[in-house]
Parts: sequence; C-alpha cells; structure tokens
Amino acid sequence: MGNEKSKNNQVTSTDKGQITELFAEQYLLQQGMTPVARNFHARQGEVDLIMLDGETLVFVEVKYRKNTSFGGAIAAIPVSKQNKIKHCVTFYLHQAGLNEYNTPCRVDVIALVGDINQPQVTWLKNAF
Repeated sequence: MGNEKSKNNQVTSTDKGQITELFAEQYLLQQGMTPVARNFHARQGEVDLIMLDGETLVFVEVKYRKNTSFGGAIAAIPVSKQNKIKHCVTFYLHQAGLNEYNTPCRVDVIALVGDINQPQVTWLKNAF
C-alpha cells in the first residue's frame, strides 16, 4: 500500500487516516471478518470501521502512531472518545433497526505503530 501524498509532498493527517483504516480493514479481512461500513458518522462522532465477525457486529476504532512516545496509539483513546464511539454504536443500531440489547456487538481497537506502510498491529477485542 503506497502513501498518497498531497501537493506539498507530505502525507496529511487525512491521508494517514485513510491509509491506516484501509490497512486495518485488510488486516481484519485476513482474520475472516466481513466489511459492513467505513467511516460511519453520527452527530456525536464517527466509527472508523464496522465489520461482521460471524454474527457479531464489530465497531472498530483505528489509531495510528509513528512511535510509542506519549503512550502510543492505545493511550490516544480517552474516555470522552470512548463515549462518542458508544453513542455512534447506539445510533447505528437504531438507524439499522436493530435492538441494541439483543444484537451481538462489540467495540475493538486496532492500534498501529511504526512505519505507516507496514505498522505493528495490536488488536484489542472488546476494548471498551
């Protein structure tokens, strides 16, 4: 997967987001998951990926950090961000006509660290 560069030959944060989300999606496809949606927006925020793991809907937050300074990618998901993701999950389920109490679902985090083209992957299932 090559870097998509902007006019000034720098990889923008938007580019990084797209590159890392595609990397994470490909990784999860290799683990046998099925894509449902990408970049689902709700008023409260966004869910990067929605995948299906068997019968379970998986809402995936993708975080990338070049290195592990300042706690790395996993530390970049504070409680406020977790709450926004939970609101998005609820909104998605309601919009899809699914009962949030009877629909098997979880929130996973894919933390990517290092080279943006071949990062080290940490997959936290049911992260919060």
